[in-house]
Amino acid sequence: MKILLTCTLILTMTVSMLAQTASPKTPASNLPAGYWPSERSQAIIDKTQSVRLAPDLAHLSAGERAAIGKLLEVGVIFQNIYEQQRHAHALTAQRDLQQLHRRLGSRAPTQNLLALYRLNQGPIATTLENKREPFLPVEMSPPGRNVYPWGITKEETEAFLAARPDRRDSILDLRTVVRRATAENLQRDLGKLKQYPALATLHPKLQPDLEGISARPDAKNLYAVPYSVAYADELVRAHGLMNEAADAVEKDDEEFARYLRNRSRDLLSNDYESGDAAWITGRFKNLNAQIGAYEVYDDELYGVKTFFAFSLLSTRRAETDELRKAMRGLQSLEDSLPYERHKKVREDIPVGVYDVIADFGQSRGGNTATILPNESYLARRYGRTILLRSNIMRNPDIFQGTNRAWEEAVAPAHRSELTSDSNFYRTLWHEVGHYLGVDTTKDGRDLDTALEENSSLLEEMKADLVSLYVADALQKQGYYTSAQLRSVYASGINRVLQNNRPRREQPYNTMQLMQWNFFLENGLLSFDPQTKKLGINYDKYHDTVGKLLAKVLEVQHAGDKTAANRFIEQYTKWDENLHGVVAKNIREQQQYRFRLFKYAALGE
Repeated sequence: MKILLTCTLILTMTVSMLAQTASPKTPASNLPAGYWPSERSQAIIDKTQSVRLAPDLAHLSAGERAAIGKLLEVGVIFQNIYEQQRHAHALTAQRDLQQLHRRLGSRAPTQNLLALYRLNQGPIATTLENKREPFLPVEMSPPGRNVYPWGITKEETEAFLAARPDRRDSILDLRTVVRRATAENLQRDLGKLKQYPALATLHPKLQPDLEGISARPDAKNLYAVPYSVAYADELVRAHGLMNEAADAVEKDDEEFARYLRNRSRDLLSNDYESGDAAWITGRFKNLNAQIGAYEVYDDELYGVKTFFAFSLLSTRRAETDELRKAMRGLQSLEDSLPYERHKKVREDIPVGVYDVIADFGQSRGGNTATILPNESYLARRYGRTILLRSNIMRNPDIFQGTNRAWEEAVAPAHRSELTSDSNFYRTLWHEVGHYLGVDTTKDGRDLDTALEENSSLLEEMKADLVSLYVADALQKQGYYTSAQLRSVYASGINRVLQNNRPRREQPYNTMQLMQWNFFLENGLLSFDPQTKKLGINYDKYHDTVGKLLAKVLEVQHAGDKTAANRFIEQYTKWDENLHGVVAKNIREQQQYRFRLFKYAALGE
């Protein structure tokens, strides 16, 4: 079954997502200045794997199918918002590229660029050398992306906050857009409050505040508006569509309908508590959806602003039921972690195994699993929910590429140790790892606030290490066999190997390099300069992981950003004679470096 979304944007974005090989007769001079020629774009296209997700939805009711159609429209809206958040000129650059594509006769050079835009969700590409470069005539996106004033520095922001400490909470709120206090900006935001009276009602202090600032506009001053005002047109439309989806699905799944209605209100109130409570505690039937702005990875200025994502999921009911039975005894695992002030955790984390119907925004691009919400107070009140995306994690084409790189990096004795199931279970317990361990600093601050752009890096490394640290206890409990434990350990090693030197602003890649170096330093890994392969000493695995986990938990608990910087710098060294050699070997065996996901539900 296909659910076709009749949306102009989707139709324009789905034009042969993996572009055909560019003809050598196509002159690069056909492209205006700033547009990558075919020889540049084709190098990335050739290394891009197309993955089509087409889960079986035949078991869904007519109401559930109708709801999916409405929710896919919401996903398109979120995709637009996400691209706006990342680059001020993204949507304009995409529109100009589409017009150029038609004007030049829909030929390969512009076809490639349309594919690059889809792959990178904007006009800035990641190159084969792991650099970020514009492939359309736009400037590089600044660290603050487009959720702070375009191009603002941290120094200017800090100077303003020092002079106006009363503005700090709103400026650094996780779901606000920061503006310069120009007459144009203020007029636009006040206009949205008048256009949508519900927003003025839900944010009663905002209109008087903006009117006060507008009496003396000054571009040197900053103010913040909630996402519901910054993206008012889009989110009001999303609110309506989600309520239509709730109406369609209510007879089949009342709890899912209630979640959609709560979350639709959240989008306007800018407060996610009601939707998160309904999401975490609900027991949905055939569908689930991650809806909203949660993760801060794209904010390279402060690491606090969340970016929009939408993931529509079909439940694998039998697997979900079995997994929930197995997820018991979390308190004992929390108590076993190498730190002192253990917390009480809920034992019944809602966890589910799903097939992705379609992903949008920050969750697009092969996201394997999620645990949300991130706010510590919500986790304490309601817990968190874990979403495992089975048709990505267990995709045979994806695993084949991963396994080829693994076999090239490690000694022959280890080549058979990695399995697709090991990645599934390591990822599951990585998500549980977010739920366990330190979640606030010793003085009660949220980790994002205390550690800023370092918080995501450290939190992801903690989760990685928890998944590996508790594996030994899980094996002793009978959850893993000895062979499964070995394969999960192999997956943990594969996770840290890099095919290029990470950029500091890449939290995942950077924390993986840190683990790689720590494992080498402590003898868990060894490098043979003759064979250029890595050896694994499994006897040192649990103790080494425990030592590094203790360090990460200590840094998080202290909440000292300077100490966190020192810790990160200590373990991010890159040796071309070791890391570079392994990375080169991996690159040479990788048929693909990037993945472009297409969705049957969108007619792709």
